[in-house]
Order: sequence, then structure tokens, then C-alpha cells
Amino acid sequence: MKIIDLIADSKHTAFSFEILPPLKGTSISKLYDMIDTLREFNPKYINITTHRSEYVYTDIGNGLYQQNRLRRRPGTVAVAAAIQNKYNITVVPHILCSGFTREETEYVLIDLQFLGITDLLVLRGDKAKHEPVFTPEENGCLHAIELQEQINNFNKGIFIDGSKAKEAITPFSYGVACYPEKHEESPNTDY
Repeated sequence: MKIIDLIADSKHTAFSFEILPPLKGTSISKLYDMIDTLREFNPKYINITTHRSEYVYTDIGNGLYQQNRLRRRPGTVAVAAAIQNKYNITVVPHILCSGFTREETEYVLIDLQFLGITDLLVLRGDKAKHEPVFTPEENGCLHAIELQEQINNFNKGIFIDGSKAKEAITPFSYGVACYPEKHEESPNTDY
């Protein structure tokens, strides 16, 4: 059932939770323990965050450093699938502009569709720690509205290369995060 329907059909206060995927190299078992504890609140859905990759620099000797891309919390899609399958609770993975190309986003959408996960939260995401302002990946989305357009096209069966799906696609339902007040990077309230 879509999130909007879960909320509309609730006769009482509805709870949801937002969780972070486990850190790279750790087990999902602590996450399961936490969900086991929180299930008594009968959450209508669980949001799973996504985190952009970071760039770290490794000393390779002789005063030289190598730039490496590191994602400290990978696994949003896998965690969403695991929770949905283990607990039969609707999941809402976050889809970000930051740290992802349009192609990577399309692959995530395909994976989610194969898994039967059709609710999303769409966000621009944070800028990299070293950036004064947000800069998208090459061939990435600058604003959440561009990501929204990509998802809308995907829902119509149109991929980023312009090719079309050979079979009907189950459309995604999504919410878009935004600032109700002026964003720190916006020059004024009209922009």
C-alpha cells in the first residue's frame, strides 16, 4: 500500500521511523534488534536514509596522496528490501541528487522496482564537506526537481538514454523534501 493511503486510512496517530543503514563493515543485526523494539509502536512505514560518498585522501608516500571515493553507509536498497521482507512493513528509501549520477539513480530505481519497493523520498542531499556550495556529480542532478523529473520519466517507461521500457513499469510514489523557509544557499525567498 502506498504511504499516502496508509496515512489517509489511519484512524489514530500514525508513527513512522527513519533509520540509517549500518556502517560499512558492520552487521544488520543491531538494526533488526532496534526494529524489533520499535515494532510495538506499529510503524506505518520506515524511512531508510541514503548518504553520499565522501572523498578521502590516502598517503601513498613521497608526499603524494591518492583520492578515494568512500561510502560509509552503503546498502540503502538492500536494507529496505530486508526490512520489507522480514517485517512486512512498508519502506521508503531516500533517493538523493548528492553523490549520484543520473545513471546510478536509474540503476537504483530499477533495483527498487524489481524488489517491489515503490515509495520514495526525494532529496537534493547535503553538499560535500569540502564544498562551499552544492555541486552535483558529473551528469547528476543539481536540484530535487530534476530528480523528480527523472523519476516521472521512469514512471512513463522512459530511461535516461531515451530508450523505452518493453513492459509496463509499476510507478513510484514519492514525497519531495524541501525547505519551508529560505534555504541557506538561496539568495532570497523567491529563488
